[in-house]
Amino acid sequence: MDLSLQQITDGIHPANPQSLSQARERTARLVMPPRALGRLHEIGERLCGIQGTLTPAIRRKAVLVMAADHGVVAEGISAFPQEVTGAMIQTFLAGGAGINAIARHVGAEVWVADMGIIPDLDAASLKNGNRLLVRKVGHGTRNFARGPAMTLEEARQAVLTGFELASSLIRKGVDLLGTGDMGIGNTTPSAAIGAAVTSKSLEEMVGRGTGVDDAGLSRKREAIRRGLDLNRPDPRDGLDLLAKVGGFEIGGIAGIVLAGAHHRKPVVVDGFISTAGALIAQAICPRAIDYVFAGHCSEEPGHRHMLDHLKLAPILNLGMRLGEGTGGALAMNVIEAAIKVMTEVMTFDEAGVPEK
Repeated sequence: MDLSLQQITDGIHPANPQSLSQARERTARLVMPPRALGRLHEIGERLCGIQGTLTPAIRRKAVLVMAADHGVVAEGISAFPQEVTGAMIQTFLAGGAGINAIARHVGAEVWVADMGIIPDLDAASLKNGNRLLVRKVGHGTRNFARGPAMTLEEARQAVLTGFELASSLIRKGVDLLGTGDMGIGNTTPSAAIGAAVTSKSLEEMVGRGTGVDDAGLSRKREAIRRGLDLNRPDPRDGLDLLAKVGGFEIGGIAGIVLAGAHHRKPVVVDGFISTAGALIAQAICPRAIDYVFAGHCSEEPGHRHMLDHLKLAPILNLGMRLGEGTGGALAMNVIEAAIKVMTEVMTFDEAGVPEK
């Protein structure tokens, strides 16, 4: 059954407060000094609240890489040509990208969704083409420095498509989802979303993305400034914000976040672009962020401000800025370690160890 956005948000409830409270009580009795494993305790407790149990479990993990192209590339804001988007999708399918290496390490599947790249790839002719989910909303967004990036209906379609793709994986047994992205130019709409939501200056929010020089950085900031002034997106209206300055893959990532929350499954978001998707999801349904873990803090300067706005502390801080889902995937190992601490470490009573 296809759900409307209203039905999806109506079905999202806060994480289970009773399970969260019971998890904190157990943590306080573990056979170690109080909270001696730091944030591992908090991660484990949140998972108890998400899954509604004191014995949370992760059995199957997947990273869903959302791909799309961006009309704002016409403003000279990227160090790489737009053709790289399609070429990288083929690399993901072949198993040779950064996300593939890290996903193999953590035991996660990699799926790629064409949310709106410019070329039409023939999945049947590609290696592992069954891992390519073609769900085009359009052939790239329009240039938001000159007008809206997409229509309101396209924005809704992008979010609902992400929701359905993630829900399909959940129905197949995936209980930890990672968000990934691919799209030349996509740090530009992400920075526009971040600036609109956090009210931070473009100097604070906009970074070099794939590595533009000073002139490119200046063009990028000017394109975002022009796009925000021209389109005047409402930061409290997720679909309006997405339609005016966003991207199809960013909308898809917002849909993944909503799916995790709707089905009570944890979602680990990756870096700058994925967090822009989480900001859209939060604007649509604030409760959804109860189900989100921030995989890492990107080198993009605005990412920290986005995470602060979401009140999410990054699990890792390794100076990463690749995207693709790499930081989120790597954090999955830490999330699973937190579960083992919660479920395998004895309490003082269980171990027969006297407390102080």
